[in-house]
Amino acid sequence: MRFADFAQTGEAVARIGLGCMGMSDFYVPGDEKEAISVIHRSLDLGGTFLDTADMYGLGRNEELVGRAIRGRREQVFLATKFGIRRSETGAPMGVSGRPDYVRQACEASLRRLGVETIDLYYQHRVDPETPIEETVGAMAELVEAGKVRYLGLSEAAPQTIRRAHAIHPIAALQTEYSLWTRDPEPEILPLVRELGIAFVAYSPLGRGFLTGRFRKLEDLDPTDTRRNHPRFQGENFAANLKLVAFIESLAAKKGCTASQLALAWLLAQGNDIFPIPGTKRVAYLEQNLGALEITCSAEELAEMDRVLGRDAARGQRYPEATMRMVNR
Repeated sequence: MRFADFAQTGEAVARIGLGCMGMSDFYVPGDEKEAISVIHRSLDLGGTFLDTADMYGLGRNEELVGRAIRGRREQVFLATKFGIRRSETGAPMGVSGRPDYVRQACEASLRRLGVETIDLYYQHRVDPETPIEETVGAMAELVEAGKVRYLGLSEAAPQTIRRAHAIHPIAALQTEYSLWTRDPEPEILPLVRELGIAFVAYSPLGRGFLTGRFRKLEDLDPTDTRRNHPRFQGENFAANLKLVAFIESLAAKKGCTASQLALAWLLAQGNDIFPIPGTKRVAYLEQNLGALEITCSAEELAEMDRVLGRDAARGQRYPEATMRMVNR
């Protein structure tokens, strides 16, 4: 059974997942005890789809998730990723999709997570130096060995997705998608639907910007990497705040939060779309999962499309160096 089919049964894959990256890396440093509480609460509420990667916190995030799900493995649909390499200090070291690296990375992730099988294993970014056929071929061997159930890609270009899918069924594509990042709509979404691939939307709340919590750059911790993102800087920040004001206004009329409205919009785009908002707070987790109860009318969806079209957000979604790693 394809992941897209399996997920829609609702038996094991939550419609709204939990992105665990920020618990260990990139944003404000989190508290491990609180992070584990968030994961446990997510499982208690049916949020069983957990997303991590080997590069988050240099493996520490996988270890954290592993500790959190110990004794509850049967409740979890567990996704992790490989491919982005970092040094021991966290410095970027490029991307690898070499078959030997695929096998090595999977074994390391299994150890850190403390599991025998990964439910969904993604190539985090496509390696331009290694043919995708070789990478996916090695990933397919992991499925045959029972170490992985489903294969995924992240931020892959249409032609790469087709080539990969011809080697072994690609179950899910993970790519940024939200009310202010609608790049997948023209080509990617039609393609994955043609091929029966589920779409996992990361950063569905615009890295927190669409929640309305940030009013100025200084609201971000000095160590927060979002400070380096063009959309959080200068005139872009001010322009993007106007988009948030619209979302907040519409959310207030509906009696929900801005984050719930942003997630409800994503859910309304199709049953094959699975947002994975991240949080380190139980209150925000509960709020995010509450989006499942929010319904948008056709008129509301049309109004959001009008105000928050594909080119509405100001600034690139990543710094230039990171943008060169997407859509390959």
